[in-house]
Amino acid sequence: MPTPLDHEFDHEFVRAVARAADRWAAPPAARPDEEPAGLTHRALARRVKTLVAAYRSPHSALHGSGQAVAAAMTHLRALRAAQTPTGLFGGGDNVQSPPDSAFTVNDVCDAHVIAAGAGPELRDVTAALAEIAGAASGSLLTGGVHTPNHRWELCAALARLHRSFPDDRLLDRVAEWLAEGVDIDAEGLYSERSANYAAHVSNPSLLLLADVLGRADLRDAVERNLTSTLDLIRPDGTVETVHSRRQDQNHPFPLAPFLPHFRLLAIRTGRGDLSRAARLAAAGGIDDPGLLAETLLTPDLCRVLPASAPEPLPRDRYITTARLATRASTIAHSVLYGGSDVPEHRRIRSGLACNPTFLRLFAGDAVLDAVRLSRDFFDLGPFRAADMHQIADTRYRLTETLTAAYYQPLPPGRRRDDGAYRMADEGRFSAAMAFPDRPRDEVSHTTRVEVELREDGADLRIELGGPRVPWALELTFRQGGVPEGAVAIGDGRWCLTTGPMTYRLGDDEIRVEAAVEAGEPLAGPERSDVLRYDPGQDYTVVGGTDATTGNRVYLGGHGPHTLTVALRAHRPAPAV
Repeated sequence: MPTPLDHEFDHEFVRAVARAADRWAAPPAARPDEEPAGLTHRALARRVKTLVAAYRSPHSALHGSGQAVAAAMTHLRALRAAQTPTGLFGGGDNVQSPPDSAFTVNDVCDAHVIAAGAGPELRDVTAALAEIAGAASGSLLTGGVHTPNHRWELCAALARLHRSFPDDRLLDRVAEWLAEGVDIDAEGLYSERSANYAAHVSNPSLLLLADVLGRADLRDAVERNLTSTLDLIRPDGTVETVHSRRQDQNHPFPLAPFLPHFRLLAIRTGRGDLSRAARLAAAGGIDDPGLLAETLLTPDLCRVLPASAPEPLPRDRYITTARLATRASTIAHSVLYGGSDVPEHRRIRSGLACNPTFLRLFAGDAVLDAVRLSRDFFDLGPFRAADMHQIADTRYRLTETLTAAYYQPLPPGRRRDDGAYRMADEGRFSAAMAFPDRPRDEVSHTTRVEVELREDGADLRIELGGPRVPWALELTFRQGGVPEGAVAIGDGRWCLTTGPMTYRLGDDEIRVEAAVEAGEPLAGPERSDVLRYDPGQDYTVVGGTDATTGNRVYLGGHGPHTLTVALRAHRPAPAV
């Protein structure tokens, strides 16, 4: 494994990486004969890779440690025992899963490369790793997947198997999967739009495939994703996920898992913006035990980063494929989102973008985590824009029209004497009513939200049209601050009418002012029944919710309504 010249070598980075690995490897190495209990096959393989990397790395406290080798063998016996007769691993929700097993085999194959280079000291470890990989090879060669990113994880495992145990059938299978085309759009987002799966699956898998297959186009795809991610980095060191189609759409995702990809591409391309992101990803410390193995397998990671390019501020970006706009300045960072999949599919489903948050605002430590609009219209749930249009440089229009129906009697030719009509789904619920065969009287409700993203916040103009129904605008502030000017109504909730309010945390604050242009006066604190968030029947029918937590401030009433809401960030001037 070639290493960079000393003057190119980032000693501080590699020492930090070794310390992270040692924190994970030292406990099992201290008790090398203790059988691992309660670990999944993926956790077992990660431990083995970390122990082998620590043994090989001169920067690790376990370099050359016989106890690290003994602990690796103990874990390898447990890992081999977890393999089923198919070579796949049991456990977890996905039964006999080729892609889930591929995660483990990827670590096994990386550990094999590192161990094989050590010579006779790791002969038994190398043989055990080869046995596990060989047992899984046939099932991975013929196995299928069930999510987009699984294709690339499986391909990476096949390529790694070929790297250590050459077999043209493995490369032929990789070519078959890759012939489908990488699922990355014109803006650099993978089809699942997930920071989690980009960082943990698609990016590392495609980088590995690019190196093993000599496919520069796969490396270019990763670079495009990282370029898009630059505009999704939030001031709190996380990556925006509101547009994701996977589990992370409701949770913040840290930037740290992107570190090896930003770092590698920055070093190989010389791009200062990627270098800036790599430094930011490491700013909170390095705690990834797998990075030590990566530095042994990909020595370029050990090179000194190029100079960082300063962050361009103010900065605007509209990602058209996800319908997500961001604006960043020295005062505020705002995110506007109108790309939900729910209006098209009319359901909440794993694999769809369902988060109803349409606006966030960061003002230093004062954070407005979510702005949502709830309407009690046939229990169809909160506002999720069906369309988003950029109507000026920093001005956008989000719209949604909900339609429900009352059904008329069946025409004579569609009636049955036995009353046994086919079960059908009409968009809200299912019943034995043969809905498609009936005349219908439709009722519609239209929501239109125009938003201008400003350097110091955002201006909203909200129009609610249709029948008179209750609605509530929910502003969820991150906990820790103090709402001033709103009336507490219990359970972490406050009411705002037309007076201003301020949410303050330390020296940072977000000010909110609302005004009614048309419609009834806003509901007061005595109408707490209106001032609430309704997740809609797709959640409530199974006793669930997607409600936020935090300090929730509400404006509400009975529409139709037209109102404006001004959000302003205030922060101390930066020190000169």
